[in-house]
Order: sequence, then C-alpha cells, then structure tokens
Amino acid sequence: MKIISIRTALFRSPLKTPFKTALRTVENLEDIVVIIECNDGSIGYGEGSPTAVITGETLGTMEAAISYLSQFIIGLDVVTDFEEILHKLHTGLLHNTTAKSAIEIALYDLRSKAQKKPFYEFLGGTQKKFETDITISLNDIDTMIKDCLKAVSIGYKILKIKLGNNPSKDIDRIIAINDALPKDIILRLDANQGWNKEDSVLVMQTIESKGIMAQCIEQPVKADDITGLKYIKERILTPVLADEAVFNLAQANFILESNSADYLNIKLSKCGGITEAIKIANRAREFGVSCMMGCMLEGPIGITAALHVVSAISDVITMVDLDAVALLSTPPHNCSVIFDENKILLSDEIGLGIKYEN
Repeated sequence: MKIISIRTALFRSPLKTPFKTALRTVENLEDIVVIIECNDGSIGYGEGSPTAVITGETLGTMEAAISYLSQFIIGLDVVTDFEEILHKLHTGLLHNTTAKSAIEIALYDLRSKAQKKPFYEFLGGTQKKFETDITISLNDIDTMIKDCLKAVSIGYKILKIKLGNNPSKDIDRIIAINDALPKDIILRLDANQGWNKEDSVLVMQTIESKGIMAQCIEQPVKADDITGLKYIKERILTPVLADEAVFNLAQANFILESNSADYLNIKLSKCGGITEAIKIANRAREFGVSCMMGCMLEGPIGITAALHVVSAISDVITMVDLDAVALLSTPPHNCSVIFDENKILLSDEIGLGIKYEN
C-alpha cells in the first residue's frame, strides 16, 4: 500500500451567518482537502481549516507545506512504514500544525481502510452517537439572544457563547442571554483571549454572584499567559478551559502539572493531528482532567475525523464542540456521517466513510 501521489483540493462553502469571535470574522469556509493515493488504488482523505490568527496558517502556506512534506513520504508504505511516515511528517517541517493534521487524517483513513475497519473501530472506539454544542457568534445582545433562541428551538441544549471584545458588555450579554433561555440550557463561555486576568475574574465573579454557572470559561486570556489562567482558576467557581494555550503535549503537560486549568480543549488542527491529540488525551487521563474536542471551522472530512477520535477516547473527551458542519449553508453530501444539528451519528463504513467529489 505504497503512497504514489499526494494532492490538494479546495473545499469552499458559505456559512449560514458570519462566524464572529473576538479574533476574527468568517463568512465563507475555505479548507484544504488532502488526497493521498496508493498503488493499490486506495485513496485517503484529510482536511484542514487555515486559521491565521491562531495557528499562523493560510491557504497558501498550507498548500506549500503539504507539497514540501510530500517528498518525505511518497514511496513509503502506509501499512509497513506507518511510524516512519509519521516521524518524517512531524520532523520534516516545524509548526504548520493544520497542514500536518490534514495529511495525518488522510493517512489514518488509509490505515483503517487497510484493516477494513471503520476508523473509530481501528482506534479502539465504540461510541457512534454524539451531541455537539453550537456556537453563538459575538454580536449585539438582541442578535445573540435571537440566535440562542433559534438554536434551542431546533434542539440544541448546549450553547457556546462568544465573548471577549468588552468585559462590561460581556457581563450584560451573559446575563441577558441567561435570562432569556430555559433553565436547562447549558452555557459554555468563550472569550477567545479577549480579556486580561483581572477583567476575567471580574466578569466571572459578577455573573456567578447572580447565580449564573456556565459549564466553563474558555481561554479568557492570551495564549501564552499561563500564569493568568492559573490566577483566574484560583479565584472563580466556573471551570477554566485552556484552548489556544494548548497546541501540543508539552504545553498540555505544563498546564496539567501546574494546575493552571480545569479542562483542555483538543483540536486536531492545533496539535498537528490524531497522534498528538491522543497523546494529550492520555496525559489528561493521568491527571483526571476531562477534555473538549473542538474544531477550527473544518468541513465534513475534518469534523468526521475528530468524531472518530472522540469515540476512541470518550472517557477523557467529555465535551464535544464540533458544530462547524451545522454552520454551513448547504448540508454535506460527501460523507456517510449523519449530521442532524446537535445530533451526529457515525457510520460503519470502512475508514472515515468519505466519498469526496472534486
């Protein structure tokens, strides 16, 4: 099962509404699809979403990185040389985590196809049904309440509320949204590095004093401010979720050992793919720390891959934030996964179950 070619394609799709955070606004999903072909006719598919403000990658840098890395692995066998392929992939070029993740997804797709197993089963998973939250973009209060109520009306029970552009306004947003929603709705708050440590404590203590207990507050301070994360964690009741602060196992280990966050957010595009994601989850298990599986606006291929990984380590990944497909204006038609708003069902097709058309 030797690799004979690696090429890329562009997956474009408009979003139902603009995706707005404290860091960026996105109106159209534009992802790189990796297509790896082997000498036996097998084809593996991967995907990555460039997020310049987080990983530093663009469509152009991803295409260049994938082209560059291809030279190290074309000609190798996906079955017999798998560990060597992964080693060359991750040592042949520094950083470029989304590009590496897209290649890894395609490689694991091929590896599970070689064993004629669904990818989740290849990884040792059994879970096939999942429930995701949905992101409520950062907007004026009335718009956010409207978006929240619409999400609840179509079945969402967990809402991820984007914040981070103004602490005082964010307090008003949270209170107004909480008051407008049924009491059984779970809120996840995400400031996307938009606050400092003092403002983070002020915001969270203020809403907690009003009886509002979110499931978590995600990455309230800058990615490199681990001291700030710990400062916040020690002063509020709401669990702190580290996101942009955790790209790899070394960073995860530092946060775990220093007790600087309650939860970790794992994203394939951040950590360079499936291999590192599983390492991070396994390390979190040793500390008794639960994780979230998040996404970077990937399309169906990337989200499907993340779900298969969740299935394999569902004892650690207890929170699913894989709503990107639900944000697309057109439902996916190139995969066997059933996406039904907050409910997602994996299929038993071998590999990822992708039928990519390009």
